[in-house]
Amino acid sequence: MTVKSVKTGVSTSLAVGNTNAAKPDAPTIGAATSTGAASATVAYTAATKGAAATTFTATSTPSSFTGTGASPITVSGLAPSTSYTFTVKATNANGDSAASAASSSITTDASLTNYLVVAGGGGGGTQHGGGGGAGGLRSTVTASGGSPGTVESGLTLALSTNYTVTVGAGGAGTPSGGNGNRPVGTNGSNSVFSTITSTGGGGGASYVSSGTQHGSNGGSGGAGGGSETAGGLCVGGTGTANQGFDGGNGTQQSTGRYVGGGGGGAGAVGQAGDISSVTAGNGGNGVSVSMVTSTPVTYAGGGGGAINGAGTVYGGAGGSGGGGAGGAKENSGTAGTVNTGGAGGAGGSYGQSGGAGGSGIVILRYLTAFGTITIGAGLTGTTATDGSFKVTTITAGTGNVSWA
Repeated sequence: MTVKSVKTGVSTSLAVGNTNAAKPDAPTIGAATSTGAASATVAYTAATKGAAATTFTATSTPSSFTGTGASPITVSGLAPSTSYTFTVKATNANGDSAASAASSSITTDASLTNYLVVAGGGGGGTQHGGGGGAGGLRSTVTASGGSPGTVESGLTLALSTNYTVTVGAGGAGTPSGGNGNRPVGTNGSNSVFSTITSTGGGGGASYVSSGTQHGSNGGSGGAGGGSETAGGLCVGGTGTANQGFDGGNGTQQSTGRYVGGGGGGAGAVGQAGDISSVTAGNGGNGVSVSMVTSTPVTYAGGGGGAINGAGTVYGGAGGSGGGGAGGAKENSGTAGTVNTGGAGGAGGSYGQSGGAGGSGIVILRYLTAFGTITIGAGLTGTTATDGSFKVTTITAGTGNVSWA
């Protein structure tokens, strides 16, 4: 329509339906912060005047990686060890605002390190005893052992800094001996990487001619052994939260039978001995972990128990992940597998020893861009390439590692 100014007589045209629609004003940029090898957060403050915004988008320079949301916005997909700045735009139904000023520069890091830390397995008991408990298992690439079995967070490391590594040894099995109370198997030793400690597996209980003997507590619990005393139930040890499970119970005398339980594994409880079916307890299974792409390995299986029944000795199976079987027909218990944290199986009769626990392992997975690792004196280890990652496997010793 046309409107004539009363004062000047000049005609002015106005578009019919004009709503004075407006885009939002540009946000004020805040701090950008690196949050790892491939991401950053970008803070902003929305404009307090003008049209309201419904969406905020941060954009990187270089490469134009984007993220949206409330302040601070997370921008993912960034390259490691690369410098970036960021701008933020506001958007509503009428379009985008101008871009904010650029943030200060940040550099993504490549130092987030994933780990698998498995402790040494516990030794098995003797004389129809209980199997040892597996070494504790902690991991950032799969659920750790035990309950609740969470996936742990990687560690952010620094260059030119020493980090302690210890690979725990397996515990000794109970040696053979006379027909009487025998000691519990020895616990495995702890494994360590920096601030992460996995607890050695518990030793399995042995036969007792009187009273009660418990399997030891540990990363996973050692199992109870058989007892001469009616009512002398031999109880399995307790596993450590987020590392391993409990050991199975042994049983009391019943018509000359004494039944050992299976040791706990990182992935399952040890099986209790069963008098009624003359079945020794199997060791609890371990946990499958893929530290190298498409190559899963199972670690931290519990040791099998043993039975004396009607002149025959039966052995329970070791748990998957290196657990040793219980001794069968006058045999000693089988040792846990080296570098798995598998526990030792129980010895068959009083003339047979329990198996030793297997040693643990420490495996580190980190971006090649982070730097080159040095494996210090006292440690045995190797490093391999897996795509854009390096994987360092340490199999024995105590010492330091560092990157440069």
